[in-house]
Amino acid sequence: MPVDGAAGGVGVVVIGNGPVGQTTALLLARRGVPVALLDARPARDLTGSRSICQQRDVLDVWDSVGAGRRIAAEGVTWTTARTFHRDRELFALTLGGRGRSAFPPFVNLSQARTEQILDERVAASPLIDVRWDHRVTGLDQDADGVTVTCDGGRSLRAPYAVLCAGAHGGPLREALGVEFTGHSFDDRFLICDIRADLPGWATERRFYFDPAWNPGRQVLIHPCPDGTYRVDWQVPADFDLAAEEASGALDARVRAIVGDRPHEVVWRSVYRFQSRVASRMRVGRVLLAGDCAHLMAPFGARGLNSGVADAENAAWKLAFVLDGRAGEGLLESYHAERHAAALENLAVTTATMDFLVPHTDEQRRHRRDVLARAADDPDARALVDSGRLYEPFWYADSPLTTPDPDRPFAGRPPRGATPPPGPGVLLPDVPVRAGGATRLRELARDGFLLLVAGDGDPVPVTAADSGGVPVRTHRISEIDATGELAATLAVRSGEIWMVRPDAHIAAVLPNPDRTRLVRALRRALGDPEPTEPARKGDDDGVLPARR
Repeated sequence: MPVDGAAGGVGVVVIGNGPVGQTTALLLARRGVPVALLDARPARDLTGSRSICQQRDVLDVWDSVGAGRRIAAEGVTWTTARTFHRDRELFALTLGGRGRSAFPPFVNLSQARTEQILDERVAASPLIDVRWDHRVTGLDQDADGVTVTCDGGRSLRAPYAVLCAGAHGGPLREALGVEFTGHSFDDRFLICDIRADLPGWATERRFYFDPAWNPGRQVLIHPCPDGTYRVDWQVPADFDLAAEEASGALDARVRAIVGDRPHEVVWRSVYRFQSRVASRMRVGRVLLAGDCAHLMAPFGARGLNSGVADAENAAWKLAFVLDGRAGEGLLESYHAERHAAALENLAVTTATMDFLVPHTDEQRRHRRDVLARAADDPDARALVDSGRLYEPFWYADSPLTTPDPDRPFAGRPPRGATPPPGPGVLLPDVPVRAGGATRLRELARDGFLLLVAGDGDPVPVTAADSGGVPVRTHRISEIDATGELAATLAVRSGEIWMVRPDAHIAAVLPNPDRTRLVRALRRALGDPEPTEPARKGDDDGVLPARR
């Protein structure tokens, strides 16, 4: 059996050419890793909106590979989420956030169009080899790498593989011995892309509990480009789309929302949602990402967005391990961090589904009481769950994070809020001036970043300290002309803020000596018990960024 892509050719085989696989490949290539990107399909499927809500921090990840600004420009921006009970608005949530991101809180763009834009970036990379019509049938590991077997006796060899095969990746996941526990919801959801002119609806998300035109159930409406709206109706478990279309009931259902205006149903489908999470997201030399590792209800837009976060987490760690700059501890932290994120997302979306589709008499009584009181009672409104919108996970309990007792993580913040900056939290983005970078997160994606508060001499970091990982140091006062960065972080004089390559804060160290700084850096690289740091004079200085 011929083996293609032996060691030295392909660094990582990415299985699944959807948005998560595309993002994984692009981020690996950005760090110099050659990738083979495989998909079982013969070509891209461009039908239907599917995952449409792209959150600002995901757009920022895509911006690092040249796609974020274009996706944001083509998508519909929305900042307001309205929730109704029957015909009465209960509340409107205006989305904010700390810092000053280059991107809006959410943009809506069809998954198909997002994939096309990412395809263009993939095609522009000489390090990514795209192979359609490659259905993977086996993953065999040994001490040196992974052999990926495809239909027709074809196989590829690489040090690592990332399984991004989506909801259809079950056979490969099972072959790895990974369980996929959870459950499916009985109720189904009818999803339609509808083109119509709906004045005033083009920049806001609308959620309806028990509207007259879908009694006893819910409807979610999202604006999309070109005058198109994505509408999700909760429907009974025995819903028959073909019968609904033939009887004219589908047209009546649409007209109940759009009125007598001209309209076109561009795409329609019926789904039954699942809540499941893989028991392991790393099995030896194979990492699981996206829907192959976790499935959840879409209310809150946590599916694709969390999959992109999986991709970013996997890419920088694999790149450092392949370079010999980190080892087993960093690779295993992928499971620790992203499995915890999947469980958090599952808890949030399961709570939403329990409110939307109550299973017990107690849950049904709770929902009736909350919705009845919410029109006039602000405390009851806070209990209405129409989907907590996606936010980045906080790696406060990660083995890579050095805790700071002066900046403890207070847990999940209120709906629509972000936690204050501190260890484990994604770094807020603000304008800075440092070389060619104009945004703080631009500084944080080539290696490790040290931000120094105060005018003291930076503690030197050597190549021996970091294992060769690039570490750059900037005094906050020198890159923060307006004081916005210092205010956003609420920095204290003498602190050093250590930021990971995925822009998450690894540590906040008050007045650290070299030993404490190196210990935090080695911990952030998956080595919680570092050896004694190199002596001063052994290649002292700030390491340059690797371009």
